[in-house]
This record gives sequence, C-alpha cells and structure tokens, in this order.
Amino acid sequence: MQKIKYKRILVKLSGEALLGNQSSGIDPQMIDKLAAELIELRDAGVEVACVVGGGNLMRGASLASGGLDRVTADHMGMLATVMNALALQDGLLRHGASALVMSGLAMPQVCETYTQRDARKRLAAGDIVIFAAGTGSPYFTTDTGASLRAVEIQADLLIKATKVDGIYDKDPMKHSDAQRFVQLDYDQAIDKRLAVMDVAAMILCNDNALELVVCDINRPQALLDLATGEAVGTRVSRIEVEK
Repeated sequence: MQKIKYKRILVKLSGEALLGNQSSGIDPQMIDKLAAELIELRDAGVEVACVVGGGNLMRGASLASGGLDRVTADHMGMLATVMNALALQDGLLRHGASALVMSGLAMPQVCETYTQRDARKRLAAGDIVIFAAGTGSPYFTTDTGASLRAVEIQADLLIKATKVDGIYDKDPMKHSDAQRFVQLDYDQAIDKRLAVMDVAAMILCNDNALELVVCDINRPQALLDLATGEAVGTRVSRIEVEK
C-alpha cells in the first residue's frame, strides 16, 4: 500500500449516506459498509474523525420554513445527527473498533460532551471519534460544524463524502452536460456559488488553510485512496500568496 499522506482526517457524511436503498431512516447494511471503510482508514494509520448530518431523519431548516421556531427546529435537527452518530458508533463497535460519540449538546446519559482537548486525546489513542449535534448552536449547518471540528482537532484533510463524484458547474443529476471540476480554490467555489458547502464553512476552511475533497462515498476505497494523496473527486484548497 502507498504511504499515508494525511495523518488526521475528518470525514463529513451526509445523513442521506445512511439511507442505502431506503427512502428514509437508517439502513443497517449501509452502516456496516461505512463502519468497515472508516476502520480500514484507521488501520492504515490515519486518525479518523467523522461528522454525520441528519437529513435522512429530519432537517431543521425545512421545519423552520414550515413554520416552526428556527431555534427549536435546529435543535431537532441536531438531535437527528446524534441518532445517526449513535447508529454509526454501534456499527463501528460491532466491527471491533474503539469508537465514541462526542456531542455539541450535553447529554451525558447518551454520549460524551465535546471538548477539543478530549477529542484530540482520543484520536491520538486510536479511537474513531464521531462528532454530533453540529456546533451545538442553532443557525449553523452540519457543514459548518464539520469545518469547525476539523480546524479544532487540527485535521490535515476534510473529506465531504456525498452521492456524487465531486463538484460540478451545475447539478449532474439534472444536466447531462454538467462538467466536473478537478481542482478549485475556495474563492472560485464561493464566487461561482457552487454547491460545495455553505459559505461560512468554506470561509472557515480557507482562513485555516484546511484542504477539502468532495468525493463519492460509494466509490470503492475512496477514503483510503484519498489518504494516500490519490486524485479522487474534487479538491478545494486555499490560494497560497507569495511573500
């Protein structure tokens, strides 16, 4: 196997990644598949963190647009991410990995409360750490939560694993002539209004020189290949200004 390029990686999974072939909820077979890939990454020598969205169960923004108080709706969305994180943790534990969920909302009967120091210690010890409940505050997406956690734990790479194989100039599901980008900088992604992550998340990544890759979670060995530096999906990085 090739040499690992990135020592610490945070993988951002959409809630939809847990659907499998279902229209809603959590597919146990998909949990097993994702758990096996995260363990493979960890066994290759990578410190692995993960953030899971909650869109397969509930979206706070959608509830708010339907009339619910935005803060209440966002808290409900955060709870959905905790449920997904617990399901993924269960899959990892069943596969023999040491894993834990750390939540931005305190719920000690269910999981640990997030602290930067404890997260780094557990990652260094070889645990797979799943961050849940976003930033712990309303009005922020799980993409922003993933970017924040990645910066806080000093991740070397942020992987956004989706159902498409990168970033396109338009929706490839609707347009057959959509063109995929291989490499972008954050300014380009923001200026072109590409559906990568929300602007706050991209600004946070850019300000902290955190590299981002968007890839297809269904591509075999995608995570492991990315860890070795292989060109997979679309890579987004900060423009380095010459001094």
